[in-house]
Amino acid sequence: MNNDSLSAELLRVANKLADVARPAALAYFRSSDLATDNKDGQGFDPVTIADRQAEEAMRAVLAQLRPDDGILGEEFGYHTGTSGLTWVLDPIDGTRGYISGTPTWGVLIAVSDDNGPLCGIIDQPYIKERFTGGFGTASVDGPMGHAALRTKAPRPLSQATVLTTFPEVGTDAERAGFEAVAAEARLTRYGMDCYGYALLAAGQVDLVIEAGLNPYDVHAPIAVVQAAGGIVTNWQGGPAHDGGRIVAAANADIHAEALAILGDAPDD
Repeated sequence: MNNDSLSAELLRVANKLADVARPAALAYFRSSDLATDNKDGQGFDPVTIADRQAEEAMRAVLAQLRPDDGILGEEFGYHTGTSGLTWVLDPIDGTRGYISGTPTWGVLIAVSDDNGPLCGIIDQPYIKERFTGGFGTASVDGPMGHAALRTKAPRPLSQATVLTTFPEVGTDAERAGFEAVAAEARLTRYGMDCYGYALLAAGQVDLVIEAGLNPYDVHAPIAVVQAAGGIVTNWQGGPAHDGGRIVAAANADIHAEALAILGDAPDD
């Protein structure tokens, strides 16, 4: 299979995964009797039957269509492959939002090699918006039709909109780093989960800054944002696909401004 054929095949499979995850996730969304388990004995890290069934549905498709590929999923861990490619799955990114009924959660799907994500999808089933990036394409399909994705043009941090998920961001040092950037920005918004990266790719905001992330939280957003013209790194400007402290920027200028502040955040 040549590179173009492989790229088309991987995009086809990624969309198939999103197609089967949508009904699995929506089956329980805004259900008054949805049971929630807590994966974190020291805090609150919720998981639901929807998370598990959506990932199971995607794994079943991969077993049929791409059996030689590896899989890294939030709910069922790592399955070793032999092809050199790994599907990185978060069946519901933003379970806190999911159980609260907000439409800012999403299904994250990426296929990656050792160097990071090759293509990815951020899918919001309730709104029926699908953001796709990789192999020279970046687009969204949703209620307003099909459109190309392009990140926002450069503007100063003083005019920027910055997103994160939690006001506390992470550790005390990480919160201080984020707040130092937010203090220079025009507008800060919270609670977006993966949808924040979709908005970045769509040219709506300038920065997404987070910390304490896992690989399955970031592979799909990296693929989509970068395909749309943005930049995603850690807070020191290095590769971000291992997770941790993440800054996603619309362009090199705003990325440099953010890094100049975030790079000074100490390790706890």
